Amino acid sequence: MDVAQMLKMSQAELDDLFRASPAGTIPKGEGDGTAIVAPGTELSEVAARVVNLLAWRGKVFDPASGTLRNRILPFGARAIVAKVSQDVSWFDGKQCTVLDYSKTSRVAHRVRDEMREVAPNIYLGIVFWGEEKTINFALDFTHLQTRVSLWRRLLQRLHLA
Repeated sequence: MDVAQMLKMSQAELDDLFRASPAGTIPKGEGDGTAIVAPGTELSEVAARVVNLLAWRGKVFDPASGTLRNRILPFGARAIVAKVSQDVSWFDGKQCTVLDYSKTSRVAHRVRDEMREVAPNIYLGIVFWGEEKTINFALDFTHLQTRVSLWRRLLQRLHLA
């Protein structure tokens, strides 16, 4: 399962995937975000690109503090803080990772995100506005392994030179 596959899924398929997935661990570091708007339609990929370019680029998790910051705007400013915990999903009553903005953000105080790990380092999320389920999102942390590996190889080469 990857983000491109999720963008092609219908809302019913996304809901089934969320239901079938484990909560997973709370991620650490920077995840690349994709908004999933109008799932399963031709508009989905276009909307994801526009949102990513202009508004939301992902999230940065800090498990030590139990918080995250959203990466927003074209330059990825780190803003809009949420408290992160494992709790029961409003969607299906099973365990998930909850991103709660109610006490940390004036802008997003009515927002609650829930997410589950659908593949290693790939998460599917649901955004609630108040108690109303709105859109989905994906977070991809797979690039972290690639970046660490590239830096490690570069440092090894520099050390050998």
